[in-house]
Amino acid sequence: MRGRVRRPRGRATGSVPPITAILFIGDVVGRAGRRALRELLPGLREELAPDFVVANGENAAGGIGITPKEADELLRAGVDAITLGNHTYRHREIWSYLEQERRIVRPANYLPNQPGRGTTIVERDGVTLGIVNLSGAVHLQAGSPPLVAIDGALKEVARADQILVDMHAEVTSEKVALGWYLDGKVTAVVGTHTHIPTADARVLPGGTAYITDVGMTGARGGVIGMKREQSIAVMRTHMPMRYEPSDEDPWINAVLIRASKPRRADEIRQILRSSPAPSA
Repeated sequence: MRGRVRRPRGRATGSVPPITAILFIGDVVGRAGRRALRELLPGLREELAPDFVVANGENAAGGIGITPKEADELLRAGVDAITLGNHTYRHREIWSYLEQERRIVRPANYLPNQPGRGTTIVERDGVTLGIVNLSGAVHLQAGSPPLVAIDGALKEVARADQILVDMHAEVTSEKVALGWYLDGKVTAVVGTHTHIPTADARVLPGGTAYITDVGMTGARGGVIGMKREQSIAVMRTHMPMRYEPSDEDPWINAVLIRASKPRRADEIRQILRSSPAPSA
């Protein structure tokens, strides 16, 4: 059963509170990333029993952007909500989809006239998870600074039991600063965009789970998910080339966050798993 919240029935006051588990999956890149998610998520649900599954899907379509087709595929695979990033508007067909489908969000600090919404709330068995998507300001085209826009975004999810913030940013200092600013205000701040998992997963003193970058769900045999030969050629020749996503050695990079109190994490754990090779 998707998204079960396993809470004890009829416990007396003062008993151990139920735990909410959130599985966040790092940037899904191309066909290899989508396949890894489809193949590994059922087993992860059995093993980890997440109540909510959230995935960053901004590279799901051919390694850059997302279309309704890939978004629907991720949702059918068991993802409860999708976050995006700097390639949100790469494919025009997603623009109207962002207005219609509440389970997909783009950065909240984009301009108000840009399609889509920056926050959403999903519910499972009476428990609600608020999701906020933000873009870094350095090297990316954010409409306003993330550490300013976040205050208004949090008001939109104020009624949620738990809150997860996906900070899609190039610069690590922006992510770390946001983590400290939100410590004690949200359940988790997870970084995306660089496609390389960092080793700093921790629960901050105020109870907010934090990691600078969750990593990538895609082909580890490439260069951040793209064919390595093409990346090497561009770096050696300084000549433009069309990048294509790699299919070699797909992995899922994710984190599992557990919280036994509203907006207070007990732990954050990295989940790094290889996908089985496709049958011949």
